[in-house]
Amino acid sequence: MMKQLEQTSHLFGSNAPFIEEQYENYLADPTSVSAEWRDYFDKLQAQVGAAARDVPHGPVIAAFEQMAKRGPVRTIVSGGGEDKQQVSVLQLINAYRFLGNRWANLDPLKRTERPQIAELEPSFYGFTEADLSKSFNVGSFHGFSTERATLREILEALRQTYCGPIGAEYMYMTDIGQKRWIQSRLESLRGTPKFSAEMKKRILERTTAAETLERYLHTRYVGQKRFSLEGGESAIVAMDELIRVAGSLGVQESVIGMAHRGRLNVLVNTLGKSPSMLFSEFEGKAAADLTAGDVKYHMGFSSDVMTPGGPMHLTLAFNPSHLEIINPVVEGSVYARQVRRGDVDKNQVLPVLIHGDAAVAGQGVNQEMLNFSQTRGYGTGGTVHLVVNNQIGFTTSDPRDYRSSLYCTDIFKMVEAPIFHVNGDDPEAVALVTALAVEFRQEFKKDVVVDIICFRKLGHNEQDEPMVTQPLMYRTIQKHPGTRKLYADRLVAEGTLKSEEPDQMIAEYREHLDKGQLLYNPVLSGHNRQFAADWTPYVKQPYTDEGDTTVPVQEIKRLSERLSTIPANFTLHSRVKKIIDDRAAMGRGEVPFDWGMGENLAYASLLAQGYGVRLSGEDVGRGTFFHRHAVLHDQKRERWDEGTYKPLDHIQDGQARFQSYDSVLSEEGVLAFEYGYATTEPNELVVWEAQFGDFVNGAQVVLDQFISSGEAKWGRLCGLTLMLPHGYEGQGPEHSSARIERYMNNAAEHNWQICVPTTPAQIFHLLRRQAIRKVRKPLIIITPKSLLRHKEAISSIEELANGRFQTVIPEVEKLDAKKVKRVVLCQGKIYYELLAHRRENKITDTALVRIEQLYPFPTEAFAKAIEQFPNAKEIVWVQEEPRNQGAWYWLASRQHLVNVLGTKRRLLLVSRPAAASPAVGYYAKHNAQQKAVLENAFGPIQDTTPQFPH
Repeated sequence: MMKQLEQTSHLFGSNAPFIEEQYENYLADPTSVSAEWRDYFDKLQAQVGAAARDVPHGPVIAAFEQMAKRGPVRTIVSGGGEDKQQVSVLQLINAYRFLGNRWANLDPLKRTERPQIAELEPSFYGFTEADLSKSFNVGSFHGFSTERATLREILEALRQTYCGPIGAEYMYMTDIGQKRWIQSRLESLRGTPKFSAEMKKRILERTTAAETLERYLHTRYVGQKRFSLEGGESAIVAMDELIRVAGSLGVQESVIGMAHRGRLNVLVNTLGKSPSMLFSEFEGKAAADLTAGDVKYHMGFSSDVMTPGGPMHLTLAFNPSHLEIINPVVEGSVYARQVRRGDVDKNQVLPVLIHGDAAVAGQGVNQEMLNFSQTRGYGTGGTVHLVVNNQIGFTTSDPRDYRSSLYCTDIFKMVEAPIFHVNGDDPEAVALVTALAVEFRQEFKKDVVVDIICFRKLGHNEQDEPMVTQPLMYRTIQKHPGTRKLYADRLVAEGTLKSEEPDQMIAEYREHLDKGQLLYNPVLSGHNRQFAADWTPYVKQPYTDEGDTTVPVQEIKRLSERLSTIPANFTLHSRVKKIIDDRAAMGRGEVPFDWGMGENLAYASLLAQGYGVRLSGEDVGRGTFFHRHAVLHDQKRERWDEGTYKPLDHIQDGQARFQSYDSVLSEEGVLAFEYGYATTEPNELVVWEAQFGDFVNGAQVVLDQFISSGEAKWGRLCGLTLMLPHGYEGQGPEHSSARIERYMNNAAEHNWQICVPTTPAQIFHLLRRQAIRKVRKPLIIITPKSLLRHKEAISSIEELANGRFQTVIPEVEKLDAKKVKRVVLCQGKIYYELLAHRRENKITDTALVRIEQLYPFPTEAFAKAIEQFPNAKEIVWVQEEPRNQGAWYWLASRQHLVNVLGTKRRLLLVSRPAAASPAVGYYAKHNAQQKAVLENAFGPIQDTTPQFPH
């Protein structure tokens, strides 16, 4: 059979896909194909030499298709030297596609020698000078109009395409169609753009604008930090081409994330921010309508610009000094906009991220972001990444020290994103690969990278002297004439411009800057966007704890019925079925509501009222502690990607959108994503849940730089809700504490809310309040673990229907107020343990008051709860956390708390001893500490803590 195939039909085009699959499988694992095919391919490898054995050989198969057009041919294996050379030519083409980027002319400073790469030399395959004139089939190479060319012509085409100012990396991608798409575009042009004179003038104008703005600021504001783009001006060319091409392909919005370098240039020359506004910021004259504000190179901006495809809305996200952390924030914002538009195909909103070379390789949040870039709940249809590669990194350290990979962009290979390295001194090549990148993203909905290799003319900032640590590099930079000058001279030499025109461009741009204007202003004034979010109802609203969260009893019953109705052919796990059956009984009024039902009813009621709900985090569908079950799984499903049911999707016709996504194992990246989503969408309840409360430690930068301070710095409202499971149940240091003290320490200016609800009705009303009030503040909920099924942590249907969120829950049992000598203040699960201890020991002189909202502190509600017991001279704060943790120090240091208590009452503390670790790891020691806390709460307090001074 094999012999017959070799002699007749196996090279015909109709069989090429089969052969290609067999050959690629063979290269990956020779044992994966049959013995007959393995023997055939072994002979083929013997023809070309063992040195090329491990190189994937897709082009050979493409060549089969070309040769098949000429009809039956002799088998390659049985042929002579000519057939062997033909295979070697195809190997050479493949080698350039893989390795040509190593010989590409990428460095404007020309500091490195070309490496020795044998596979790129014809001699490696046995070719001699005499073979250069021989004609060969070009296989799948797209640079020729005919099927055959001389080896010299093939070699010239390969080097033009892959070793010029563009170095392409893409052959590691597994999708053959995507690889051939790139080949058809790069190879057909030989890596050389063919722009019109008008386009070339536009490129020079953009380069001129970039350079002139930087030099203008350098002379007008001497020594002020601005993180200059000089040396990387082609980034402005890339942004201009990106917007132009994206608009022509149907993109209507783009959200841009970038750190410092070149940010002011992008603001002015890409988004059209008025230079006069920028000058005011340099001069400290900007309106101070924010409580904190931020430095000028952190600021964001939005505008509408015209593109060949129509108007496009551009947003540059606000960004702190933590550089790459903005990236998942941008992705979350883009995802929210796509959801709002119903942009299922991800065509209309484009994320663009501009990186620095050291940061993109060095900061782990990029790995987290790339890891979820193609998942259901976080994928935005691909991102265009631009790397402003200064070849020196963030600091002035030796470049050999800031990464271990060959390229700073190697991290993107984890998601098989194509990478186009390009010489920043060739603005036309930059424009070409940027256009190619946008087209690729729109076609395949995948990430794609443009690595603009350039340099940094000045130091890390304008007060830095880079020559101190980089004398060799900066001697070269001092001699460099600048990208604009090189390109202008090129256009003059080729006759596109007259000799005086480049200088005229500079003068004209500077003249407009003197007036605080732009020579070319892309901004559309007065453009009304159909899909813009309306934040007007929430802007400058005073904070309030109040909100009508009531729901009629009949509606509670109806929602309960919907939440407990499961399709007839859907098989639940026995434990889950018990939970769903119990929920049905709760809705019928047969048993009280538990925590899971209270939470789900909050979501259901909001969905029915038109508020979207989004749940995100590790295990949120089921709930880490087996309580939520917002996503149910059919136990008889036969495929992993089917057989789920979300009762919250079936509340009623026309309901709002419900999203529930179990995230990748990430805190920092996913929380930043959800922050971006929540700052973009005011009409949804956006909830991120940590698997354990202190797992949010891995996302501390998001809390510090965005969630706690985004409104004070940038005026960014955000209604994001964080659920942090908390409670000391002997599970050790990492599974006990949500580190409440960290949120309390950052609490100021009504920046966020910190709540510790203890009943199902409380979580029900708290979640509803977060969505229904005309207030958008982040909400930190310290959620329970053991209370999820605690027999005392229950609520009646009347409490859900007619109640409200109580910031303070006063004493609920009947005590003789005159006999109460001590009031115990507490929060969270320890309340139920204190209550049990009081009952067991028949203690009647101590009242229990729950502080359910720690911040903003509910002074009036607290005072009212204390006033019930006029004879209580001891006010004791009891917490499970060690003395140096939890809410104690914040509460004790607040003047309003002391004012309520007055001078005749003592404020005391009962807690675990101060500790370096949040909790002990030994269960016996945990029990001993917990027992001591309970006993001390009602007995003599030995370790009294002096009051803070007034």
